[in-house]
Amino acid sequence: MIETAMEIEQKICVIVADLRHIDYAQEVCEMIECAAKIRGTGIAKRNPLYIVQKIQEGKAIIAFDNDKVIGFCYIETWEHGKYVANSGLIVDPDYRAVGLAKMIKAEAFKLSRKRFPTAKIFGLTTSLPVMKINSELGYRPVTFSELTRDESFWKGCSSCVNYDILHRTDKKMCLCTGMLYDPGKNGKSNSSEE
Repeated sequence: MIETAMEIEQKICVIVADLRHIDYAQEVCEMIECAAKIRGTGIAKRNPLYIVQKIQEGKAIIAFDNDKVIGFCYIETWEHGKYVANSGLIVDPDYRAVGLAKMIKAEAFKLSRKRFPTAKIFGLTTSLPVMKINSELGYRPVTFSELTRDESFWKGCSSCVNYDILHRTDKKMCLCTGMLYDPGKNGKSNSSEE
C-alpha cells in the first residue's frame, strides 16, 4: 500500500538535535554529498566532525521517520552573532513533496530567532523550493553585499562546484541566490515563529 503525503507527514518527527543524534553525522554528510551529485550544483560538502559540533552546540535540526534520519539543517553564526545562516538543509529523496523541507526550515528559523533574536538570518541557495520557503518565512532576495563579510563563511563555499564563479566575482555573485531575514525590517513577529 502506498502512503499518502498526509500519512507520511504524521509519522515525521522534526526536532532540535541533541547528543543522542551524534551517530547520524556521517549519514547526514552522505545525504548532502549524494544530493550535490544529483543536482550537480550548489551544495558544499560537510565534514562529519562539523555536523557533530553543530549537534553538540544545540544548533541543528534533525528529522526522523521512526529511527530513519530523513532530513537535517543547522545554524551557524557570523560576525559575533550579527548574522545567522540556516545551512546544510537536506531531505531524503523519498520524503520530498510532503512538506519536510518546510518543516525543517521553520524549526531552524525558530531556533535561530530564539537563540539570536537580533541577528539577520541569511542563506544561499540554488533551490526554487527553498527560495519559496524562505520567502514564506520573511526572507527577501538580496545582493551578496548585504550578507556577512566573514571570510570563514565564504571559505565554506570552496567545495561547491560553482566556487570558481564566486571567486572570479570577488564574492559579489554566483549561481546561488542570497536571501535575508532582517528582524529590524520584518517587525517583531512572524507567524512561523509562534
